[in-house]
Amino acid sequence: MGTTADFKNGLTIEFEGSPWKIVEFLHVKPGKGPAFVRTKLKNIETRATLDKTWRAGESYPDADVDKQIMQYSYIDGDDHVFMNMASFEEERIATANLDKAEFITEAMELTVLYYKGRPIDVQMPATMNFRVTEAEPATAGAGKDKLSKMVEIETGYLISVPQFIKEGDLIKIDTDKREYLGRDTEGRGKGLA
Repeated sequence: MGTTADFKNGLTIEFEGSPWKIVEFLHVKPGKGPAFVRTKLKNIETRATLDKTWRAGESYPDADVDKQIMQYSYIDGDDHVFMNMASFEEERIATANLDKAEFITEAMELTVLYYKGRPIDVQMPATMNFRVTEAEPATAGAGKDKLSKMVEIETGYLISVPQFIKEGDLIKIDTDKREYLGRDTEGRGKGLA
């Protein structure tokens, strides 16, 4: 059991008999009345979203979620296939059930979430670095700091970036908001920034 004080983005809880991921939360302390917490929840099995308000300090049951580190292998039809590197067993997760499938790269190691023995999702880093594979040249007279052109990253995902970004640059992306954060000037590569 946990309480609303334990809430954080990405936390998996059990609510109405299903696993839900906290997408957003906000602690509210009004001038009058008791404090409360507004949350946006996403059902991990059905992908439905729900806005729920909790009393401050209200408890919730932890979801019975197991975690196992696996390596992404390949896409097979409508599934992403992950391999347990110790046993070499494969697990398939429907691509439609993966929150951030567009950021999964070849041979990436991820934590696969299991609910009641069944793989249901993967945990992705909140920020990742990607190489720009396609970018139009900067437009003359365009604002230097405005997110004003689209580029393609190594996974094929298109994202809006400033004009000065060019093909081959390494950029940092917020995978939750799907937004450009900046260039990776230190050359750290993929993974947590």
